[in-house]
Amino acid sequence: MRWEDPEDHLSAIGQSPVIFALWHNRLILSLPSYRKYFLGRHPHRRLVALISASKDGALLSRLMDHHGVESVRGSSSRRGGQALKELVNRTRRGYDVAITPDGPRGPKYEVQEGVVMLAQLTGLPVVPMSAQIHSKKVLGSWDGFQVPLPFARCDIRMGEPIWVDRKGDEVEREVARRQIQERMMALTTD
Repeated sequence: MRWEDPEDHLSAIGQSPVIFALWHNRLILSLPSYRKYFLGRHPHRRLVALISASKDGALLSRLMDHHGVESVRGSSSRRGGQALKELVNRTRRGYDVAITPDGPRGPKYEVQEGVVMLAQLTGLPVVPMSAQIHSKKVLGSWDGFQVPLPFARCDIRMGEPIWVDRKGDEVEREVARRQIQERMMALTTD
């Protein structure tokens, strides 16, 4: 796994909590990249992940818990409001948040409004991320979920953080949503 952060956005983040945004189909790389690149520099950081309230989400939640990552269960269709409140509460306690802004149902590579609302409520930056998996199996799911093959080269890419105006209206939130999507797409190569 290789890290690509040519403008050193990681250093600019410092100790403050952030919201990491990674496409749903590259979710498999979220835990190893966080552990290697963020905990390596800041071992006391804590991560909470927004995970679907579905049966599949229950399995992922147990896996994350096993690796020391807490989860909040919810999505745009189930427990969304409660999940948002729980995430805001965790950020106040210093947690970073991991979110797949196009999940859990898509459309693929389309940022939904939840990540923007979370950033607006917390005042935390959204850190766009993506990954290029050079040798992979692509599953037949809605998002073309990508599974690295053994010994595959994986390049983790981090983009410039995006802040959402805490007093912004609907128009400003839409501008921020598009900005997040554009920055994530600029990091993404299929």
